[in-house]
Amino acid sequence: MNKSFHRRAWAGFAVLLVLMPGCPAERPDPAVEREREGIEAVRIEGTGAILDPAAGFWNEAPAFSVQLQPQVVVDPRLPEAAVGELEARAVHNGEWIGMRLRWADETRDDVLRTADFGDQVAVQFPIDPHGPLPSAMMGHEGAPVNVVQWRAPFQRDLDEGAPDIFDLYPYALVDIYPDEVLGVIDARAYTGALGVDNPISRPYESPVLDQIAEGWGSLTVKPIQLADGRGVWNDGEWTVVITRPLFPITPNDPDLRPGTATNAAFAVWEGGSGETGARKSWALWVPLRLTE
Repeated sequence: MNKSFHRRAWAGFAVLLVLMPGCPAERPDPAVEREREGIEAVRIEGTGAILDPAAGFWNEAPAFSVQLQPQVVVDPRLPEAAVGELEARAVHNGEWIGMRLRWADETRDDVLRTADFGDQVAVQFPIDPHGPLPSAMMGHEGAPVNVVQWRAPFQRDLDEGAPDIFDLYPYALVDIYPDEVLGVIDARAYTGALGVDNPISRPYESPVLDQIAEGWGSLTVKPIQLADGRGVWNDGEWTVVITRPLFPITPNDPDLRPGTATNAAFAVWEGGSGETGARKSWALWVPLRLTE
């Protein structure tokens, strides 16, 4: 036999080894399989809101790597994303779902000034897990989504107290405040966003906003706030827990009862890079399953 025949024979034998059932090359990588399946919210013990980012039960939940992309569809666009990856884990206790989100961020941006923005992260759920899947870009007409958003400045205010004007602008000069010489009603016109009941400006007991959207530019803070959360920055990394009740309580709450197969989408804002509003990193829908 010539050498060419031997080479063809050994090549064929190698192919058979690769395709044989039980061959190591055929065994699926469990981590890869989980990535294909999406996020699994595993059941844990306990009741009430899930808030501790450092709790040991997070190790029971598989980690899912969410790949983020810059928002370049609508103005103002983000040409390049500062955050390209997000780790997501999910758990539930039969009453609440908790999602822990971690991402690298060299700067802790949690103070708002005229030209400074805060770090933020949001998770989005379809309101109806059994209906047509809404657009991942904040839903669309007739297909609303619930956007639950954590904000670093809110967290700072709760942990350390809201800053006053001299904390934000050390060289500010104030002669007199309107409420020192005017009545409550007349002074209200000088209180800015608070005076017109801007829901973002009023004080909250949580660093998380519970919101609804039905397309671009329609994001609205819900009148009853049910979501909660907590975030911690340490050694160049944010670890944030966002939690909300599983069962619908008010109109336009998502149905996330145990056994549900639904989806989740994500967005991250890196305040130090000037990201705010539409300038963000975002991800398409990821399958989300809640174990019984």
